[in-house]
Amino acid sequence: MLLWLALPVRPVRGEYSLSYKFQSWQEDNGRVRVDAHYAEVSTTLSTETKLKLVGLIDTIAGATPSGQPARPGSDQVPLSTLTDRREAWHLDVTHPFNRVTVTGGFATSKESDYLSDVWSLNTLTDFNQKNTQLLAGYARANDDITARFLSRPREKTADDFIVGLNQLLGPNTSLTANLSYGRTRGYLADPYKIVEKETEILPGLSIDLTFPENRPSAKDKWILFLGLNHAVESVRGAWEASYRLLDDDWGTTSHTIEVAWFQQIGERLTVRPAVRIYDQSAADFYRLTLTGTPITPTNEGTGLAPYYSSDYRLSAMRTTMLGVKAVWEVAPWCSVDLTLERYLMRGRDGITPRSAYADANVITLGARLWR
Repeated sequence: MLLWLALPVRPVRGEYSLSYKFQSWQEDNGRVRVDAHYAEVSTTLSTETKLKLVGLIDTIAGATPSGQPARPGSDQVPLSTLTDRREAWHLDVTHPFNRVTVTGGFATSKESDYLSDVWSLNTLTDFNQKNTQLLAGYARANDDITARFLSRPREKTADDFIVGLNQLLGPNTSLTANLSYGRTRGYLADPYKIVEKETEILPGLSIDLTFPENRPSAKDKWILFLGLNHAVESVRGAWEASYRLLDDDWGTTSHTIEVAWFQQIGERLTVRPAVRIYDQSAADFYRLTLTGTPITPTNEGTGLAPYYSSDYRLSAMRTTMLGVKAVWEVAPWCSVDLTLERYLMRGRDGITPRSAYADANVITLGARLWR
């Protein structure tokens, strides 16, 4: 739910920087709340080697849909409470070799029932007098899942590849185009989501029983990203637009469009209003309930067909993020920023109850020092 937080608009100058951010995500009606503290330190070592260390601590609490449908005569889906704490850090080391810049990274994230380690390697190669950059990268994630509802620990691995191009089209315009492929294998279900089915326990007597969801044990996805930036010197501003297309073999296709405007006010203040619209189709195995289907659910997800999930995040839906960010350069070595955002989520299938989806307010505060 929580993405890496956006950095201030102005570039960092010098050989050392330190930044801190606090972000609060609060869903309406007492749903999920996430408070995150994020810190980053970066420095330039000898021979132009750059080191960046990022730390993140966040806490999550609240209520989220369990996967059961709303009771007859009600639109409210049942909710289950959750609390957790995540601690994560990420180390990047970057070094230039003639025209090629290489970045190696390692990240680890720990929750009460989840441990993830990620290794990554990325290269940027300059061409055409540095007007063209070629990106190539690979990342490998190894995850361990130990949720209390599982009979034994489970594992998941993910391999992600990316190739891309950054092209300067003119003095004020640049283009970014990336294509990535992701391959995930292992336990891909959410151990806390359930599905419901009316089950006959005695001749003529049926009751609603719940079972763990069962998602495929493999997932392949392709992502295309296109971004365009253009500075408008006459008004001391710039606009940024991007489009992202995702397609996976679970049947989900999503489109993301984001547009932002950067406006400099005076010598020290920059304001950025932005809007992001996300639209996705449902996964092939998304169902509100298994009642009326020939599927016989099991007491634990197997990763084998038939697949089924009532997780609203796999439904057809559309989200909109509206926000504004302000960055104030307090001094030549210090800046502070504030971002206010409103997140809206709506279902598109006409079946999933409105109460499954949650709107949210997001507040982000940050500060950065450099020399």
